[in-house]
Amino acid sequence: MFQRDGRSAYKANLDNSIELDNYFNNPHKNFKTIHVGGTNGKGSVSHIIASVLQEAGYKVGLYTSPHLKDFRERIKINGEMISEDDVVDFVNDNYEMIKNISPSFFELTVSMAFSYFAQKEVDFAVVEVGLGGRLDSTNVVTPEISVITNVGIDHVSILGDNIKTIAVEKAGIIKENKPVVIGKHNIESDEVFNNKAADLNSEIYYSQDFYLIEMMEISNNYRRVISKDKDGNVTEFFISLLGLYQQNNLSLVLKVADVLIEKGYSLNKDIIAKGVENVVKNTNLLGRWQIINESPKIIVDTGHNEDAILNIVNQINEESYKNLHIIFGMADDKEIDNVLSLLPKEAIYHFVNADSPRSISSNELRNRALKFDLHGESYPSVNSALNHVKNIADLKDLIFIGGSTFVVAEII
Repeated sequence: MFQRDGRSAYKANLDNSIELDNYFNNPHKNFKTIHVGGTNGKGSVSHIIASVLQEAGYKVGLYTSPHLKDFRERIKINGEMISEDDVVDFVNDNYEMIKNISPSFFELTVSMAFSYFAQKEVDFAVVEVGLGGRLDSTNVVTPEISVITNVGIDHVSILGDNIKTIAVEKAGIIKENKPVVIGKHNIESDEVFNNKAADLNSEIYYSQDFYLIEMMEISNNYRRVISKDKDGNVTEFFISLLGLYQQNNLSLVLKVADVLIEKGYSLNKDIIAKGVENVVKNTNLLGRWQIINESPKIIVDTGHNEDAILNIVNQINEESYKNLHIIFGMADDKEIDNVLSLLPKEAIYHFVNADSPRSISSNELRNRALKFDLHGESYPSVNSALNHVKNIADLKDLIFIGGSTFVVAEII
Protein backbone atom coordinates (compact mmCIF):
# COMPACT_ATOMS: atom_id res chain seq x y z
CA MET A 1 0.00 0.00 0.00
CA PHE A 2 1.77 3.14 -1.23
CA GLN A 3 0.03 5.44 1.25
CA ARG A 4 1.61 3.46 4.10
CA ASP A 5 4.81 1.99 2.65
CA GLY A 6 5.90 4.35 -0.12
CA ARG A 7 8.14 3.32 -2.98
CA SER A 8 8.23 -0.40 -2.12
CA ALA A 9 4.51 -0.61 -2.91
CA TYR A 10 4.85 0.93 -6.40
CA LYS A 11 4.74 -1.38 -9.42
CA ALA A 12 6.36 0.07 -12.53
CA ASN A 13 4.22 -1.68 -15.11
CA LEU A 14 0.58 -2.18 -16.10
CA ASP A 15 0.69 -5.98 -16.29
CA ASN A 16 -1.52 -6.64 -13.27
CA SER A 17 -3.83 -3.75 -14.14
CA ILE A 18 -4.42 -5.12 -17.63
CA GLU A 19 -4.94 -8.65 -16.30
CA LEU A 20 -7.43 -7.38 -13.72
CA ASP A 21 -9.19 -5.26 -16.33
CA ASN A 22 -9.61 -8.28 -18.58
CA TYR A 23 -10.77 -10.45 -15.68
CA PHE A 24 -13.58 -7.99 -14.92
CA ASN A 25 -14.49 -7.62 -18.63
CA ASN A 26 -13.12 -4.10 -19.03
CA PRO A 27 -15.67 -2.35 -16.79
CA HIS A 28 -14.42 1.16 -17.67
CA LYS A 29 -15.81 0.71 -21.18
CA ASN A 30 -19.32 0.99 -19.71
CA PHE A 31 -19.03 4.68 -18.82
CA LYS A 32 -17.38 7.90 -19.99
CA THR A 33 -14.16 8.86 -18.23
CA ILE A 34 -12.27 12.06 -17.47
CA HIS A 35 -8.70 11.22 -16.47
CA VAL A 36 -6.94 13.75 -14.22
CA GLY A 37 -3.19 13.78 -13.59
CA GLY A 38 -0.57 16.30 -12.50
CA THR A 39 1.69 17.05 -9.55
CA ASN A 40 -0.61 19.35 -7.58
CA GLY A 41 -4.32 20.08 -7.69
CA LYS A 42 -5.50 16.89 -9.34
CA GLY A 43 -7.64 15.95 -6.35
CA SER A 44 -9.35 19.34 -6.24
CA VAL A 45 -9.82 19.39 -10.03
CA SER A 46 -11.31 15.88 -9.97
CA HIS A 47 -13.79 16.85 -7.25
CA ILE A 48 -14.82 20.09 -8.97
CA ILE A 49 -15.37 18.37 -12.33
CA ALA A 50 -17.41 15.67 -10.60
CA SER A 51 -19.50 18.34 -8.86
CA VAL A 52 -20.17 20.15 -12.15
CA LEU A 53 -21.26 16.92 -13.84
CA GLN A 54 -23.52 16.11 -10.87
CA GLU A 55 -25.18 19.52 -11.17
CA ALA A 56 -25.77 18.75 -14.85
CA GLY A 57 -27.79 15.69 -13.82
CA TYR A 58 -25.26 12.98 -14.60
CA LYS A 59 -24.62 10.02 -12.32
CA VAL A 60 -20.93 10.49 -11.52
CA GLY A 61 -18.35 8.09 -10.15
CA LEU A 62 -15.31 9.66 -8.52
CA TYR A 63 -12.08 7.76 -7.93
CA THR A 64 -9.39 9.57 -5.93
CA SER A 65 -6.44 8.84 -3.65
CA PRO A 66 -5.17 8.83 -0.99
CA HIS A 67 -7.92 8.74 1.61
CA LEU A 68 -7.84 10.71 4.85
CA LYS A 69 -9.95 8.75 7.33
CA ASP A 70 -11.82 6.00 5.53
CA PHE A 71 -10.68 3.78 2.65
CA ARG A 72 -14.12 4.23 1.06
CA GLU A 73 -13.41 7.93 0.40
CA ARG A 74 -11.55 6.73 -2.69
CA ILE A 75 -14.68 5.41 -4.41
CA LYS A 76 -17.80 7.59 -4.52
CA ILE A 77 -20.91 7.99 -6.65
CA ASN A 78 -22.55 11.41 -6.49
CA GLY A 79 -20.62 12.10 -3.29
CA GLU A 80 -21.66 8.88 -1.53
CA MET A 81 -18.90 6.48 -0.53
CA ILE A 82 -19.03 2.85 -1.59
CA SER A 83 -20.66 0.80 1.17
CA GLU A 84 -18.68 -1.42 3.51
CA ASP A 85 -20.68 -4.41 2.27
CA ASP A 86 -19.73 -3.68 -1.34
CA VAL A 87 -16.03 -3.55 -0.42
CA VAL A 88 -16.22 -6.82 1.54
CA ASP A 89 -18.27 -8.58 -1.12
CA PHE A 90 -15.84 -7.56 -3.85
CA VAL A 91 -12.91 -9.07 -1.99
CA ASN A 92 -14.77 -12.24 -0.98
CA ASP A 93 -16.24 -12.82 -4.45
CA ASN A 94 -12.85 -12.48 -6.13
CA TYR A 95 -10.62 -13.97 -3.47
CA GLU A 96 -9.11 -16.75 -5.59
CA MET A 97 -8.30 -14.37 -8.43
CA ILE A 98 -6.70 -11.94 -5.98
CA LYS A 99 -4.51 -14.71 -4.59
CA ASN A 100 -3.46 -15.78 -8.09
CA ILE A 101 -2.69 -12.34 -9.52
CA SER A 102 -1.39 -10.86 -6.23
CA PRO A 103 -2.13 -7.25 -7.17
CA SER A 104 -0.98 -4.26 -5.15
CA PHE A 105 -3.41 -2.43 -2.90
CA PHE A 106 -3.77 0.33 -5.51
CA GLU A 107 -4.21 -2.02 -8.47
CA LEU A 108 -7.00 -3.87 -6.68
CA THR A 109 -8.67 -0.64 -5.54
CA VAL A 110 -8.78 0.69 -9.11
CA SER A 111 -10.44 -2.53 -10.28
CA MET A 112 -12.90 -2.33 -7.40
CA ALA A 113 -13.79 1.25 -8.35
CA PHE A 114 -14.27 0.54 -12.05
CA SER A 115 -16.30 -2.60 -11.37
CA TYR A 116 -18.48 -0.72 -8.88
CA PHE A 117 -19.05 2.18 -11.28
CA ALA A 118 -20.05 -0.23 -14.05
CA GLN A 119 -22.34 -2.20 -11.73
CA LYS A 120 -24.07 1.02 -10.59
CA GLU A 121 -24.30 2.27 -14.20
CA VAL A 122 -22.68 5.67 -13.79
CA ASP A 123 -22.71 8.04 -16.76
CA PHE A 124 -19.27 9.47 -16.04
CA ALA A 125 -16.30 8.55 -13.90
CA VAL A 126 -13.78 11.20 -12.94
CA VAL A 127 -10.57 9.27 -12.31
CA GLU A 128 -7.58 10.76 -10.51
CA VAL A 129 -4.16 9.37 -11.36
CA GLY A 130 -2.43 7.87 -8.35
CA LEU A 131 1.20 8.57 -9.24
CA GLY A 132 2.79 9.67 -12.50
CA GLY A 133 0.47 8.60 -15.30
CA ARG A 134 2.14 6.42 -17.92
CA LEU A 135 2.40 3.38 -15.61
CA ASP A 136 -0.39 4.25 -13.19
CA SER A 137 -3.04 1.56 -12.68
CA THR A 138 -5.76 3.98 -13.78
CA ASN A 139 -4.15 4.27 -17.21
CA VAL A 140 -6.17 1.46 -18.74
CA VAL A 141 -8.96 3.96 -19.54
CA THR A 142 -9.55 5.79 -22.81
CA PRO A 143 -11.00 9.07 -21.55
CA GLU A 144 -13.21 11.66 -23.16
CA ILE A 145 -10.65 14.21 -21.96
CA SER A 146 -7.24 13.91 -20.35
CA VAL A 147 -6.40 16.63 -17.81
CA ILE A 148 -2.92 17.50 -16.50
CA THR A 149 -2.85 20.16 -13.81
CA ASN A 150 0.87 20.99 -13.73
CA VAL A 151 4.31 19.43 -13.43
CA GLY A 152 6.36 19.88 -10.28
CA ILE A 153 9.06 18.02 -8.41
CA ASP A 154 7.62 15.16 -6.34
CA HIS A 155 8.24 11.41 -5.99
CA VAL A 156 11.71 11.91 -7.46
CA SER A 157 12.84 8.35 -6.64
CA ILE A 158 10.09 7.02 -8.91
CA LEU A 159 9.31 9.69 -11.50
CA GLY A 160 12.66 11.45 -11.90
CA ASP A 161 14.32 14.57 -10.56
CA ASN A 162 13.61 17.09 -13.34
CA ILE A 163 10.54 18.60 -14.95
CA LYS A 164 11.08 17.10 -18.41
CA THR A 165 11.44 13.53 -17.14
CA ILE A 166 8.39 13.87 -14.88
CA ALA A 167 6.39 15.41 -17.75
CA VAL A 168 7.03 12.29 -19.85
CA GLU A 169 5.34 10.22 -17.14
CA LYS A 170 2.42 12.65 -16.84
CA ALA A 171 2.01 12.74 -20.65
CA GLY A 172 1.35 9.01 -20.59
CA ILE A 173 -2.37 9.67 -20.00
CA ILE A 174 -2.75 11.52 -23.32
CA LYS A 175 -4.65 9.24 -25.70
CA GLU A 176 -5.05 9.13 -29.46
CA ASN A 177 -7.67 11.51 -30.88
CA LYS A 178 -8.74 12.54 -27.35
CA PRO A 179 -8.35 16.17 -26.24
CA VAL A 180 -6.00 17.08 -23.42
CA VAL A 181 -6.31 20.13 -21.19
CA ILE A 182 -3.13 21.32 -19.44
CA GLY A 183 -3.03 23.82 -16.58
CA LYS A 184 0.15 25.85 -16.47
CA HIS A 185 2.65 26.57 -19.22
CA ASN A 186 6.19 25.50 -18.49
CA ILE A 187 8.98 25.71 -21.06
CA GLU A 188 10.34 22.28 -20.13
CA SER A 189 7.04 20.41 -19.96
CA ASP A 190 5.26 22.20 -22.85
CA GLU A 191 7.59 20.62 -25.39
CA VAL A 192 6.87 17.14 -24.00
CA PHE A 193 3.11 17.64 -23.99
CA ASN A 194 2.96 19.31 -27.40
CA ASN A 195 5.01 16.56 -29.04
CA LYS A 196 2.96 13.80 -27.41
CA ALA A 197 -0.33 15.42 -28.42
CA ALA A 198 0.92 15.90 -31.99
CA ASP A 199 2.04 12.26 -32.21
CA LEU A 200 -1.42 11.10 -31.06
CA ASN A 201 -3.43 13.63 -33.08
CA SER A 202 -4.87 15.01 -29.84
CA GLU A 203 -6.16 18.55 -29.51
CA ILE A 204 -4.19 20.28 -26.76
CA TYR A 205 -5.36 23.27 -24.72
CA TYR A 206 -3.56 25.27 -22.03
CA SER A 207 -6.29 26.58 -19.78
CA GLN A 208 -4.40 29.73 -18.77
CA ASP A 209 -4.56 30.81 -22.44
CA PHE A 210 -8.36 30.82 -22.20
CA TYR A 211 -9.24 31.92 -18.65
CA LEU A 212 -7.82 34.44 -16.21
CA ILE A 213 -9.04 33.76 -12.68
CA GLU A 214 -8.96 36.32 -9.89
CA MET A 215 -9.60 35.11 -6.35
CA MET A 216 -11.45 37.68 -4.25
CA GLU A 217 -12.62 37.93 -0.63
CA ILE A 218 -14.05 35.17 1.56
CA SER A 219 -17.53 35.51 3.01
CA ASN A 220 -19.60 32.84 4.81
CA ASN A 221 -17.14 30.08 3.86
CA TYR A 222 -17.23 30.90 0.15
CA ARG A 223 -14.63 32.75 -1.87
CA ARG A 224 -15.78 35.13 -4.58
CA VAL A 225 -14.17 34.49 -7.95
CA ILE A 226 -13.89 36.67 -11.05
CA SER A 227 -13.26 34.86 -14.34
CA LYS A 228 -12.30 36.61 -17.56
CA ASP A 229 -12.16 34.60 -20.79
CA LYS A 230 -9.90 35.33 -23.77
CA ASP A 231 -12.67 37.39 -25.41
CA GLY A 232 -12.89 39.65 -22.37
CA ASN A 233 -16.18 38.28 -21.01
CA VAL A 234 -16.33 38.54 -17.22
CA THR A 235 -18.18 36.08 -14.98
CA GLU A 236 -18.56 36.19 -11.19
CA PHE A 237 -19.18 33.08 -9.12
CA PHE A 238 -18.35 31.55 -5.73
CA ILE A 239 -16.34 28.52 -4.65
CA SER A 240 -16.52 26.51 -1.44
CA LEU A 241 -12.79 25.66 -1.66
CA LEU A 242 -11.01 28.62 -0.09
CA GLY A 243 -7.39 28.17 -1.16
CA LEU A 244 -5.90 30.85 -3.39
CA TYR A 245 -4.15 28.01 -5.22
CA GLN A 246 -7.56 26.97 -6.62
CA GLN A 247 -6.96 29.70 -9.21
CA ASN A 248 -5.15 27.36 -11.61
CA ASN A 249 -7.57 24.54 -10.86
CA LEU A 250 -10.58 26.69 -11.73
CA SER A 251 -9.19 27.76 -15.11
CA LEU A 252 -8.66 24.07 -15.86
CA VAL A 253 -12.21 23.14 -14.89
CA LEU A 254 -13.67 25.93 -17.01
CA LYS A 255 -11.71 24.79 -20.07
CA VAL A 256 -12.65 21.14 -19.47
CA ALA A 257 -16.30 22.26 -19.34
CA ASP A 258 -15.85 24.09 -22.66
CA VAL A 259 -14.50 20.92 -24.28
CA LEU A 260 -17.38 18.85 -22.86
CA ILE A 261 -19.88 21.38 -24.25
CA GLU A 262 -18.18 21.16 -27.67
CA LYS A 263 -18.60 17.38 -27.44
CA GLY A 264 -22.34 17.83 -26.93
CA TYR A 265 -22.69 17.30 -23.17
CA SER A 266 -25.40 19.29 -21.41
CA LEU A 267 -23.50 21.92 -19.45
CA ASN A 268 -23.97 25.68 -19.29
CA LYS A 269 -22.62 28.61 -17.28
CA ASP A 270 -25.22 28.28 -14.51
CA ILE A 271 -24.54 24.56 -14.07
CA ILE A 272 -20.78 25.17 -13.99
CA ALA A 273 -21.17 27.94 -11.41
CA LYS A 274 -23.35 25.70 -9.21
CA GLY A 275 -20.88 22.84 -9.48
CA VAL A 276 -18.00 25.07 -8.39
CA GLU A 277 -20.00 26.62 -5.55
CA ASN A 278 -21.29 23.29 -4.22
CA VAL A 279 -18.16 21.16 -4.63
CA VAL A 280 -17.71 20.49 -0.90
CA LYS A 281 -21.40 19.69 -0.43
CA ASN A 282 -21.58 17.51 -3.55
CA THR A 283 -18.35 15.55 -3.11
CA ASN A 284 -17.36 15.91 0.57
CA LEU A 285 -13.84 17.03 -0.31
CA LEU A 286 -11.71 17.58 2.81
CA GLY A 287 -8.31 18.96 3.70
CA ARG A 288 -7.90 21.76 1.15
CA TRP A 289 -7.31 25.02 3.07
CA GLN A 290 -10.04 23.82 5.39
CA ILE A 291 -10.90 26.05 8.35
CA ILE A 292 -11.77 23.78 11.28
CA ASN A 293 -11.92 26.44 14.02
CA GLU A 294 -12.40 30.21 14.10
CA SER A 295 -10.99 31.46 17.43
CA PRO A 296 -8.14 30.80 17.28
CA LYS A 297 -8.31 30.18 13.55
CA ILE A 298 -7.12 26.65 12.74
CA ILE A 299 -6.49 25.73 9.11
CA VAL A 300 -5.48 22.34 7.68
CA ASP A 301 -4.11 21.61 4.22
CA THR A 302 -2.73 18.40 2.72
CA GLY A 303 -0.20 20.12 0.41
CA HIS A 304 3.18 18.43 0.83
CA ASN A 305 5.60 19.27 -1.99
CA GLU A 306 7.47 22.44 -2.97
CA ASP A 307 4.84 23.92 -5.27
CA ALA A 308 2.03 23.19 -2.81
CA ILE A 309 3.92 24.57 0.20
CA LEU A 310 4.83 27.73 -1.72
CA ASN A 311 1.12 28.30 -2.43
CA ILE A 312 0.26 27.65 1.22
CA VAL A 313 2.89 30.10 2.48
CA ASN A 314 1.59 32.75 0.07
CA GLN A 315 -1.89 32.27 1.49
CA ILE A 316 -0.68 32.36 5.09
CA ASN A 317 0.86 35.74 4.22
CA GLU A 318 -2.64 36.97 3.29
CA GLU A 319 -3.94 36.18 6.78
CA SER A 320 -3.88 38.55 9.75
CA TYR A 321 -2.93 37.13 13.14
CA LYS A 322 -1.13 37.87 16.40
CA ASN A 323 1.14 34.78 16.42
CA LEU A 324 1.58 32.08 13.81
CA HIS A 325 1.81 28.48 15.01
CA ILE A 326 2.69 25.78 12.47
CA ILE A 327 2.12 22.12 13.36
CA PHE A 328 4.17 20.28 10.76
CA GLY A 329 5.09 16.72 9.86
CA MET A 330 6.35 15.13 6.65
CA ALA A 331 6.82 11.79 4.94
CA ASP A 332 10.49 10.83 4.83
CA ASP A 333 10.50 10.27 1.06
CA LYS A 334 9.72 13.91 0.25
CA GLU A 335 12.18 16.67 -0.64
CA ILE A 336 12.25 17.72 2.99
CA ASP A 337 14.98 20.37 2.91
CA ASN A 338 13.49 22.03 -0.17
CA VAL A 339 10.12 22.28 1.60
CA LEU A 340 11.60 23.53 4.88
CA SER A 341 13.47 26.28 3.03
CA LEU A 342 10.13 27.77 1.95
CA LEU A 343 8.49 27.99 5.37
CA PRO A 344 8.10 31.33 7.22
CA LYS A 345 10.86 31.93 9.78
CA GLU A 346 8.74 34.01 12.16
CA ALA A 347 6.39 31.11 12.98
CA ILE A 348 6.44 29.08 16.17
CA TYR A 349 6.94 25.46 15.06
CA HIS A 350 5.54 22.26 16.51
CA PHE A 351 7.11 19.29 14.71
CA VAL A 352 5.13 16.05 14.83
CA ASN A 353 5.24 12.35 14.11
CA ALA A 354 2.24 11.31 12.07
CA ASP A 355 0.95 7.79 12.62
CA SER A 356 2.62 6.30 9.55
CA PRO A 357 5.78 4.25 8.90
CA ARG A 358 6.67 6.79 6.18
CA SER A 359 6.76 9.76 8.55
CA ILE A 360 10.09 11.33 9.42
CA SER A 361 10.59 11.46 13.19
CA SER A 362 9.63 14.75 14.79
CA ASN A 363 13.08 15.08 16.38
CA GLU A 364 14.87 14.64 13.07
CA LEU A 365 12.49 17.07 11.36
CA ARG A 366 13.13 19.65 14.10
CA ASN A 367 16.91 19.24 13.73
CA ARG A 368 16.75 19.63 9.96
CA ALA A 369 14.50 22.68 10.34
CA LEU A 370 17.13 24.41 12.49
CA LYS A 371 19.34 24.68 9.37
CA PHE A 372 16.68 26.99 7.94
CA ASP A 373 16.27 29.04 11.12
CA LEU A 374 12.93 27.41 11.94
CA HIS A 375 12.55 26.98 15.70
CA GLY A 376 10.18 24.94 17.81
CA GLU A 377 9.54 21.78 19.79
CA SER A 378 8.94 18.19 18.71
CA TYR A 379 5.96 16.07 19.78
CA PRO A 380 5.23 12.34 19.67
CA SER A 381 1.87 12.82 17.90
CA VAL A 382 -0.18 15.35 15.98
CA ASN A 383 -2.88 15.59 18.62
CA SER A 384 -0.42 16.14 21.47
CA ALA A 385 0.97 19.11 19.55
CA LEU A 386 -2.48 20.49 18.80
CA ASN A 387 -3.61 20.15 22.41
CA HIS A 388 -0.50 22.02 23.58
CA VAL A 389 -0.97 24.79 21.02
CA LYS A 390 -4.63 25.22 21.92
CA ASN A 391 -3.62 25.70 25.56
CA ILE A 392 -1.09 28.44 24.82
CA ALA A 393 -2.59 30.16 21.77
CA ASP A 394 -4.22 33.58 21.86
CA LEU A 395 -7.68 33.77 20.30
CA LYS A 396 -6.18 36.01 17.59
CA ASP A 397 -3.43 33.53 16.70
CA LEU A 398 -3.36 31.47 13.50
CA ILE A 399 -2.66 27.73 13.75
CA PHE A 400 -1.73 25.99 10.51
CA ILE A 401 -1.53 22.18 10.38
CA GLY A 402 0.03 20.39 7.42
CA GLY A 403 3.08 19.04 5.61
CA SER A 404 1.53 15.64 4.96
CA THR A 405 -1.77 13.93 4.24
CA PHE A 406 -1.08 11.78 7.31
CA VAL A 407 -0.88 14.84 9.57
CA VAL A 408 -4.17 16.28 8.32
CA ALA A 409 -5.91 12.89 8.55
CA GLU A 410 -5.29 12.76 12.28
CA ILE A 411 -6.93 16.15 12.83
CA ILE A 412 -10.01 16.04 10.61
